[in-house]
Amino acid sequence: MYTVDPYVDDRKDGDDDEMFIVLPWWQRPTNIFTLLVTVALVAAMVGWLVKDATSQNDTSEVDIGFLQDMRVHHEQAVDMSFIYLQLPDTSAGLRTDASGIVRGQSQEIGRMIQLLRDADAPEVAFLEGPAMVWMGDEMSTSYDEMPGMASKGELDRLRTASGNQADELFVRLMTEHHQGGIEMAEFAADNGSNGEVTRFATAIARSQRTEIVELERLD
Repeated sequence: MYTVDPYVDDRKDGDDDEMFIVLPWWQRPTNIFTLLVTVALVAAMVGWLVKDATSQNDTSEVDIGFLQDMRVHHEQAVDMSFIYLQLPDTSAGLRTDASGIVRGQSQEIGRMIQLLRDADAPEVAFLEGPAMVWMGDEMSTSYDEMPGMASKGELDRLRTASGNQADELFVRLMTEHHQGGIEMAEFAADNGSNGEVTRFATAIARSQRTEIVELERLD
């Protein structure tokens, strides 16, 4: 029978005198091996989570520049849509699209602001410029010359248009605007460091391609 100490007298009548040692659980080889494997797995998981969190939260010049410049880009799309929605005798289908652009891009602007706050970066770009520096020196330009941005003259023409003329002008300006936004978003998706920003940029490019198809269908 077992005794209090780790030694057990397991002899029976006829057995040779023999002492068997019962090790505590923490000294048994199988338990030690299992414990070491468990500790190694937990350490590996913690390391992976820390690395993943770090990679998600790191922000680069591309991430910040994209969010700041795309905010300005989106704001013009929202303004352009509001202008169109006030025009007479325009397409019901295009008015629905314009309303969707106002709603969708306003929500995306809010997300850009939050991502910039999370990165402790200015929420508003320095509008004196230059813009697009994050895409390389050769892309550096003023804000009103960013890809797809409508000129003041084009916006003025839209304000005075009506009917089919307004429809055609809105579709052309917004299609060009989206194409410029896609160029910016794809660059950020490919070259950014923050996982949340790059996924966001990918989603923007995808949604604007879809909107271009819809605009062309309704034109």
